[in-house]
Amino acid sequence: MGAELLVPAQAGADDVVLSWEGEDVLAVRLPQLSESLDHILAAMERRHGVPLAELDRKTKQEAVRLLEARGAFSVRHGVETVAGALGVSRFTVYNYLNRETALNREKAAKGD
Repeated sequence: MGAELLVPAQAGADDVVLSWEGEDVLAVRLPQLSESLDHILAAMERRHGVPLAELDRKTKQEAVRLLEARGAFSVRHGVETVAGALGVSRFTVYNYLNRETALNREKAAKGD
């Protein structure tokens, strides 16, 4: 995820300080959401073993579904970042998202 471990004395206001038996022992600095998206995309590439742009359409659609579940599109320029990584247009990413939404509505209507 890209978090950084710090000694508690280096913790800033946005860092998470962990305590053990009342004593601060570790601080965790979480990355900015945009940095997290880069880490998620890199992990997906490692898992697939090829650049995301080389995946087939179905696998790209699955990747978009997973990224949406992880909040990738709530990040500023998230759609553009994902589109670039997948080697598709923003329009295509929106189509993948809309397709997933339509499928979910269809399943809900059928009672699945």
